[in-house]
Amino acid sequence: MIMNRSTIACCLLALAALLSLSGCGQTAESAAAKPAEQPAPASQQQRAADISTDDALSIALDHAGVSANQAYNVKIDRDRDASIPVYDVEFETDYGDYDFEIDIRSGDIVGSDYEVKDEWARRQDRHPVSIDEAKDIVLSKVPGASPQDVQIWRESDDGAPRYEGRLFTGTMYYEFEIDPDTGIILDWNADKRK
Repeated sequence: MIMNRSTIACCLLALAALLSLSGCGQTAESAAAKPAEQPAPASQQQRAADISTDDALSIALDHAGVSANQAYNVKIDRDRDASIPVYDVEFETDYGDYDFEIDIRSGDIVGSDYEVKDEWARRQDRHPVSIDEAKDIVLSKVPGASPQDVQIWRESDDGAPRYEGRLFTGTMYYEFEIDPDTGIILDWNADKRK
């Protein structure tokens, strides 16, 4: 069978039309007009696995030993601690103020701080504690820490006696103040070591 040029041209046009209908012969213009599906960027994929603000608040309340109905003036913001994206969770109770930094991805607490209100502490019954008993109070808050990890001393620079100290563990650094007349931890600060 001998085909002339016009027959060959018609066959090629018909073949091109079939290929374009089936999607096999896309030109650069047709490919650009229809964007290819791309996987979601890693940041969006990670956000799907991030903990929620409700989860962050629950973690902070559980760690503080505070029920949801005891907390007020609750504030939760996204922030960064060094290179770690965190939720900064703050709330108040009748006896003190709390502030937590919670890793958005893992839910780990990377920082915490609370301060007892002075007027509340002054109204509490007196149960004096020795420096060794104060050390035991600190150790009860940090499972796995040993007495050798705790540095504690008596301080009275502002007129009110206090036990002050610090504690280092493998990943956390703690600073604290304890009222020697009540055994109440007046100030507690914990930060993940970078």
